[in-house]
Amino acid sequence: MVLYILIGTLLIYKKSRYFLQSILQEEISLEEIEIIDVNKENISKYPPKCFLNPKNEGYQIKLKWLEDRFSEGLTIKLIYQNTKCIGFIEYVPGEFAWRAVDARNYLFIHCIWISPNKNKEKGYGSLLVKECIKDAENNDKLGVAVITSEGPFMAGKDLFLKNGFKSVTTAKPSYELMIKTLKDGQKPTFKDFEKRLKNYKGLNVVYSNQCPWVARSIKEIKELANQQGLKLIFEELKTAKEAQNAPSIYGVFTLINNGKILVDHYISTTRLKNILKKL
Repeated sequence: MVLYILIGTLLIYKKSRYFLQSILQEEISLEEIEIIDVNKENISKYPPKCFLNPKNEGYQIKLKWLEDRFSEGLTIKLIYQNTKCIGFIEYVPGEFAWRAVDARNYLFIHCIWISPNKNKEKGYGSLLVKECIKDAENNDKLGVAVITSEGPFMAGKDLFLKNGFKSVTTAKPSYELMIKTLKDGQKPTFKDFEKRLKNYKGLNVVYSNQCPWVARSIKEIKELANQQGLKLIFEELKTAKEAQNAPSIYGVFTLINNGKILVDHYISTTRLKNILKKL
């Protein structure tokens, strides 16, 4: 008898749990979700989620970078949940990608961000990816391309696998070029960044202002270099063509020592000090 009661209680619990899950799913679907296209005219009203405080210098540098890119076909879409921005996607025609790729006739995703963490795994990222795919279809593109990584500051591949993307090539340490094919044609590839990397002598920082966090970081690193008398050579990538021929796949920030990559993403001055101590 006790066993029957226990089994019955477990069944009621399971039914209640599934009922609760169905309620939660319904609530999510009923939330007011709005996707906003950002352009030169409305970006001050709808700043993307990662853009720091508008008073921050990094924000202003990124804003200027964007104003120069809109004419090249750059697209930013924000996703709002009940009037609050919870994420965005940034993409461009592949000819104007700011990564070490050849992605002609594709749309290329620079960034996708959902925040805070409680909003992840709810389908919001897929909504933004589908917006990009729809734009590719409407503009007669061959498909959509993106670089994923298990490292920081880049999206992992799971989101894109869910949306029909497939891997076409990889590069160390964990970069993967993924594409969603819509039409037959030349597939995107990585550029030969290692060939250019060999040309760098001494300590070099190669960067672009595509990421606002990098823009802020560069100022701090330059100040540190001046204070400590570090012989750091700074090179800013100012065009998409230069970025596509960067000495690293990510291209947005690369710290190089005599042809070897020390770091290929934004770092703090504290992390820089620790890296330099080991040289």
